[in-house]
This record gives sequence, C-alpha cells and structure tokens, in this order.
Amino acid sequence: MEFTLDAVHTMISPNPSAVQVPQHTNNCPPASRIFQGREKILTKMQDYFAQDMGKQHIYVLHGLGGAGKTQVALKFIQESSHFTNVFLVDASTVETIDTGFKNIAKLQHAGDSSEDAVKWLIGKHGSWLVFFDNADDPKLDLYKFLPPCNHGNIIITSRNPELRVYGSHSSVSGMEEEDAIALLLKSGAVEQITSSDKKTAAHIVKVLWHLPLAIVQAGAFIAKYGALNRYLDLYAKNHKKLLRERPSQSHSDYEWTVYTTWQMSFDQLSPAAAMLLQLCSFLYREGISEDIFSQAAVYDFLSIDPSKEELQQPLEFLSQFQGPDGEWDPLAFLELTTEIMSFSLATFAPEQRAFSIHPLVHQWSRDILADPELSYCIAYSIIGIPSVEFQKHTHSWQV
Repeated sequence: MEFTLDAVHTMISPNPSAVQVPQHTNNCPPASRIFQGREKILTKMQDYFAQDMGKQHIYVLHGLGGAGKTQVALKFIQESSHFTNVFLVDASTVETIDTGFKNIAKLQHAGDSSEDAVKWLIGKHGSWLVFFDNADDPKLDLYKFLPPCNHGNIIITSRNPELRVYGSHSSVSGMEEEDAIALLLKSGAVEQITSSDKKTAAHIVKVLWHLPLAIVQAGAFIAKYGALNRYLDLYAKNHKKLLRERPSQSHSDYEWTVYTTWQMSFDQLSPAAAMLLQLCSFLYREGISEDIFSQAAVYDFLSIDPSKEELQQPLEFLSQFQGPDGEWDPLAFLELTTEIMSFSLATFAPEQRAFSIHPLVHQWSRDILADPELSYCIAYSIIGIPSVEFQKHTHSWQV
C-alpha cells in the first residue's frame, strides 16, 4: 500500500450511499493503570497539538525498547478530549499498516480497503488522530503512509530517532527518580509503604537505570515473591534471568521482556553492526570514540606476531572501514554506528565523534556473547594494543 497524490485525487468523490457512521471512535486501549510521571513530555505534546489548527500535526516519541513510548502515547490520548476519532495502527510492517487502515475504513463504514481509509481521512476535517505504534523498522518508509492533507493529527512511536524529521518529537528515556520509585512500589503491590521501603526502592530503580520495562518486571517479581528487600541481592547474582523472564501476571499486554525486546532489535542488525556493538561491551559505555577504531585500523598488527590466527577476525572487521589505499573511511564507520542508533541501542554526539551505550544495553550486549573469551581477544586486538601506544600521548582512552 502506498499513498500517492494521483491515487488520492481519484479516490475523493462524494458517496451518497454511505451509511451513517459513529460520531466518535477510539480503538486505543487505555494507558496502564500503574502509569507514572512523564509530565514534561505530556505537557509538550498538549501544547503542540493545541496550536495552529490549520495544519497537520505529527508528533514522534522515540527511544530505546522498554522506555515506555507506547504508554506515554496512550496516556496522552486518554487525557485528551478534543480528538473526534482516534485510530491505533500497528506500524511494525507494511502489512500491519495496511490492516490498520482497512480497519479504519470498516469502522467508519467507508469501505474495506486502505485507500478507502485514506479517502475518509482526507475528507474528514474534524480533529482525527492516527496513532502509528511501533514504527521500528528503519527500512520502512513511513512517509508513504501519512495521509497527504493539511489537517488531522498523527502520533508515532519508534526506536528509530531518524523519524524526528516528521514533526515535533520527544526522546523517551529513563524516568524521574520519584516516578520510578512509585512505579516499582505500585507494580510490586507493596502496601503500607515505609520510609525503608522507599529507600530500598530507590536503590533498585537506580540499578535498573530508571527504565520503565525493567522496573515493571522487577515489580512483578517482587509482587510474586514478596521480595522487595531481597531483590538487589538476587539481581546481583541473577540479573540475566530476571531481565529475560516474563512475569506470569502483568499490568499491560506488552509481551516482551527487557532482554527479548533488545534481542529483536539486535537480530535486525547486520553482522558487522552486531559485532561492533558487542566489541563496545568491553569498553567504557560513554564517549566511545571513532579514533579508537581508526587508530587500530592503521596499526601495524603484523609487526606484533604474524603467526597469531586470532588476528584474522579483527583485521577482517577493520578492513571494512578502509578505502582502497588503506586510509580510514569515516563514512563507512558512520553508516555502521547509525545502523545501531536506528534502534536506539546507542546515542551519538557528533561534535565529539563519539557514541554512548545505555548501561543496561551495555551489560546485555556482553551477556549474549556466544564466545566471551574469543570476543575479548578480538576486542583487545582491535582496541588494546594500539591504545597502549595512544595513551602515552593522550591518556584519553578507557579500556
């Protein structure tokens, strides 16, 4: 399904036989009953959608999987009364978007095709809202599916920060501490909360870096076992299991855990991007500089010991960032880091030419290594040897 202006123009015509349609439609579920915080983002969204009613409004919520983007959107929709019709569209794939638009057409008795839905949206000058949820695939060109008109409202949730180009936007990341504590205690069904409980909860949400999905998972575990005071000790020894295990009782229909939602993103990375992310798990998570890899690429590995077979993989990895003359190719490196960032698995600081990885993602990327010892050897070959010489002059790398 692709919406072109020519196709749309041929679709717009009166339909006198259309049956009467409902005046208000909202097929979105409510936000979670334990939703907490996000006032700054919600206020920004309210201000944005209230201004300049003579144009189409598009708002993008982007961020790491598990940050709560969908819940923020649902909370905003739930608290907004000026939208006449609200439609939820699963934007995971072209096929789910097509299904979503067909459902819009059927709900409004406007037909049964995607094109019928677009025709209805273009002709309906009321304050409708289409919520494109989970538009995470960086290969999917969402622009093709935005109704081409100067009215209406659109909310998009995505792990891909590139979608910011469509309109106003907010990055959804860790929660404010007080909100995170409240979320943990609510999801953990902690009653008669004491100051000691709040202090313990503060330590737990800090370890979880205030990430909503991780907090809700922790809360479900605490509710099941009554283990608020034991959680930190259990997490220290079993964090992989606790972040991977889906609770049997949940406060939402979100079917993924912290680790499985990131695994879905990881599985879509190219082999080179996946290797780069995992190699970075052996570095300090912040300020990972392009210079680390560019220096390694031109380093004379063969002068160390040409007989070492383990150098073969790092040399092959680095060769993709070198041009025909052996010079460092910054564009090739930028393309690979951008691929990782398209799933919000890393953030980039262009002025420093460096990127950073969320602490829990950093931990997870090492947890899923198939062969940690081999990966460490590769990382050390790429990073460790040249950095020893580089540190003599800059003292700027942390390995």
